[in-house]
Amino acid sequence: MASPLLLPPPPKFHDLLAQDRLALFLDFDGTLVELAPEPGAIDVPQDMVDRLHRLRDRLEGRLALVTGRALDDLESHLDDIAVCRAGSHGVSRLFADGSRLGRAPEGLPDPVVSELREFAAEHGLLYEKKSHGGAIHFRGAPDKEEKAVAFARSVADAHDLHLATGKSIAEIVRPGADKGGAVRAFLSEQPFSGSLPVFVGDDTTDEDGMAAANECGGFGIAVGERDSENARFHLSGVGAVHQWLEL
Repeated sequence: MASPLLLPPPPKFHDLLAQDRLALFLDFDGTLVELAPEPGAIDVPQDMVDRLHRLRDRLEGRLALVTGRALDDLESHLDDIAVCRAGSHGVSRLFADGSRLGRAPEGLPDPVVSELREFAAEHGLLYEKKSHGGAIHFRGAPDKEEKAVAFARSVADAHDLHLATGKSIAEIVRPGADKGGAVRAFLSEQPFSGSLPVFVGDDTTDEDGMAAANECGGFGIAVGERDSENARFHLSGVGAVHQWLEL
C-alpha cells in the first residue's frame, strides 16, 4: 500500500489526450468538490456543469462521474448534467442522454432502512436514505465511528447486503455495488470501448474503480492524504484535480 506522498503526480492531462484515446472516471465528493459536514452542504461552483460538458467534449464523450451519491442527489447539485454517470457506488448507471446502462438496482428492504434510521437517531448521527442504499454519517461525531461501522456491518451480514465504508460514512448497498463494476460496464460500451481508463478518487471506495482501471490497461490517481493500494499517481486535493483537468 503506497502513501500518496510517495506517488508522483500524473502526466500532464493535455499530453495524455494527445497520446491516448483517454476515458476518464471521476469521483465527486472530495475529488471535484470539497467535502462538507453533511452531504447536502457541499459548495458546487455555479459553472461546474458547463466545465464538465467542456471536459466531456474534449474526451469525445468518454467522461463518467462515479459517485457514492444516488443519481437523483447528484443531479440536484448538477442541473441538466449531460455526462455519463454512475451513482450509489456505481450500481445505478446512466449514459449522457439519461438512458440506462443495465438494469435499475433495487432499494434496501424496509426493515433495513428502519434499523439504520433508528440507530442513527439513537446516537445523534445523520442517516441518509438513498434510492439504492442507506448511509450513516459520523463526520460530526468521530468517536462513534467504531460503533456505527460495527452496527452497519451486523445489519449487512444479517440481510446478505454489502457494507461500504469511507470517510466518516458507513453505507449499506446491494451486493455488486462497487465503482469497479461501473468502470467495466462503461468500458464495454461506446464511446468508452477500446480506451485507456483513468480513475480519479479520494476515498477507499474509489479503490475498486482504480483496480478496474488497472485491469483494463489504465491507472488510478489518488486524491488527498490517504494510503492507496491501486493508485499509480497522486494529486493533493480538489484544487489540484481541477488544475490537472484544466477545468
